[in-house]
Order: sequence, then C-alpha cells, then structure tokens
Amino acid sequence: MGQREHQPPPAPSAGTHRERSYYERLSVPLRWWALATMFLVSVLLAFLVAVPASVAFAVTAGLALLVAAVFLGYGSAVIEVADGRLRAGSAHIEVDFLADPVALSPEDTRATLGVRADARAFLVVRPYLRRSVKVTLRDPADPTPYWLINTRRPDSLAAAIRAEIKQN
Repeated sequence: MGQREHQPPPAPSAGTHRERSYYERLSVPLRWWALATMFLVSVLLAFLVAVPASVAFAVTAGLALLVAAVFLGYGSAVIEVADGRLRAGSAHIEVDFLADPVALSPEDTRATLGVRADARAFLVVRPYLRRSVKVTLRDPADPTPYWLINTRRPDSLAAAIRAEIKQN
C-alpha cells in the first residue's frame, strides 16, 4: 500500500472536492528551447548547402518535431500534493507513509545524488533543476528509504507535504 504504484491516483468521488496544496510541472527551461532552435537553424543551413531546399526543410521540420516531442515528454513530469497523497512523476504515495520532508540546497542535492546516494531511493530528477526535497519513507514494507524530488520551489513543496501530513 505504501509502495510506489505506477497507475494514476484514484479520481475523487462525486461528493469530494479535490484540494491541491502544491502543483508543479517540471518543464524544460527556455534556454533548452533556444539551444535547440539554434541547432535546428544550423542543421537547416548545412542541409541547404548540400541538398535541394525541399529536402533540407523536410529534414529540419522532422527534427524540429522530434525535438519538441522529446522536450515536451521529458518536461511532463508533475509534482503534486493533494488529497493525502504525494505524486511525483508516475509514482504516488499516501502521506501517512512519509516522514518530515527536507528542502535541500544545491550542494546537498548533489551529494544526495552522489556520495550519499542510496540505490534503493526513488528519484524524480532533472539536470536543469539544482534543488530538491528529500522525503523519508516510514513504511516498513517498502524497501525504498526516501524519495528525492527535484523542484523549482523546494521550500513550498516541503511545506505542502508537512501540511498534508498534519491534516491526516
């Protein structure tokens, strides 16, 4: 029950109101889109020199669609605290199984992903996010010691988890 489940959380029943205390989509930063655009322009210019214009535009358009699909897919991970649950990416857990969350600095995040890492931990990390929240699990049936979740607003996420734990 406290273990990660890889299906969406249950929908609220007709008489319930879904209160969301925290929501964040881990979308890719604007600079990634800018770099991809510069890359695609370079590809287009290189192809225009070597092949007919129609082929160059078709190849570049195909690459642009591929880049957009990858960026949108990679940036679609959602962090949500609502209805007594923490959802991070494709996994969710009831807050009853969580201990006090800790907002980590960039240095602590790096160390927790490196020298202090536990291979059993559940990670939702993105290379463009430097800070995170570490949430220790207190479910003896779950071998996962903690969740490490990258976020743009670690203090807000930790506070929302704390508030949700207190409500339950």
